Parts: sequence; structure tokens; C-alpha cells
Amino acid sequence: MRAPELSEETLATGVVALSARDRDLAAVVARFGPPPLWARDPGFGTLIQIILEQQVSLASARAAYLRLLAVIGEPLPERVLVLTDDQLKRVGFSRQKAAYVRALAQAIVSGAFEIDALDSLDDERARSALLTLKGIGGWSADIYLLMALRRADVWPGGDLALAIAVREVKRLRKVPGPERLATISRAWRPWRAVAARVLWHHYLSTPRTRGSARRSA
Repeated sequence: MRAPELSEETLATGVVALSARDRDLAAVVARFGPPPLWARDPGFGTLIQIILEQQVSLASARAAYLRLLAVIGEPLPERVLVLTDDQLKRVGFSRQKAAYVRALAQAIVSGAFEIDALDSLDDERARSALLTLKGIGGWSADIYLLMALRRADVWPGGDLALAIAVREVKRLRKVPGPERLATISRAWRPWRAVAARVLWHHYLSTPRTRGSARRSA
């Protein structure tokens, strides 16, 4: 069965439900207000952005994506495939990320990967389909499900900003690893994607001197 899609209304419902069962998340909401929906349009362009965001800051990835759009206009697989390695390098793609985006574009053009079909799949099957793509790991697949498909119960366990936020909100002695994060997040089902937004809201709203957390693949 397809997972529910988050909207402004269902996000608010999830925030209320989580606040009632977790006083630490309730404190974040009381201090900073409800989190934004942080939705993205499903499709090729968003997957390009997610690939660019791997291991770099969001600002750096955003700048590279905007430079790409300045060259190709609408982000279509066919337009990416005609770009040379030098063109991709000039807009900010590493050699590895250029290879990932080319492989993604080729998979879509050839029909090997049907990106529009993800919307009809449940979370597990949609995630598995994304993981067949070169350069798409667990974090990238989870972010696409969480933000583009707006699934309500996806937990991106490889996100360092979330791990830092959990340590701060739960007052842990150290930043929890993926296994402990998975254990902690079980209490937030079926609203783990809403909990992630609350925690990101805390992370982004809390003054900090260190740089933005980097994302894994």
C-alpha cells in the first residue's frame, strides 16, 4: 500500500501527534514553531540536486545546480546527455557526480528507470528502485522519498544534521550513530519524516559556529 503523502495539513497533524508523545520535540515546536514542509518537485531535476548535495553544503550544491540550469534551461535527461565533461565541470560537477548524473539521465531515457512510477510504489519498493541507480545511496533515496514524494514515515538515518539535532534535543553525550538513530526514531512512527523536519528546524534555527553538516550518499 502506498504511504501517505505529506501536505501542509497532514504535516500539522503529524506535529501535533509527535508533540503529544515526545516532550523534547514538543519543546522544539514551542520554541521555534512548526517546521516548514520543505517539499521539492518530484522528477529528474530534484535527483540532480540531491546528487549534488552529497558531501557538500546545501549552498554549494544549489549554486552548481543554478549554473547547470543557466546552461540547459529545463532539467531534462536529453539535455544533460549532450553536455561534455568540461561543461559539467565548469558548472561545478566533480567527475564522479558527472558520471552519476549521466547514468541517471541514460537510465531514464532508455526506460531502464521509470522515475514517474515511483509515486505509485510503497516506501520500500520505491527506495529499492532508487538504490539501483549509480550514485544513489540510502541517504539520497530517503531524501527523495521524504521531500519529493512527501512520504510521512521515511527516516534519513545518514543525515549528519539530524544526528546532531537528536543529540542536542535529547541531550545525549555524543552524536548517535545510524543504529541508535534508527532505534530512537521508532518511537516517532508513523510520522518519522515529520520528526525529521522538526529536528532540521531545530538545527537550522539554533545559532552555531560550525559549518553546515555534510550529507552522505
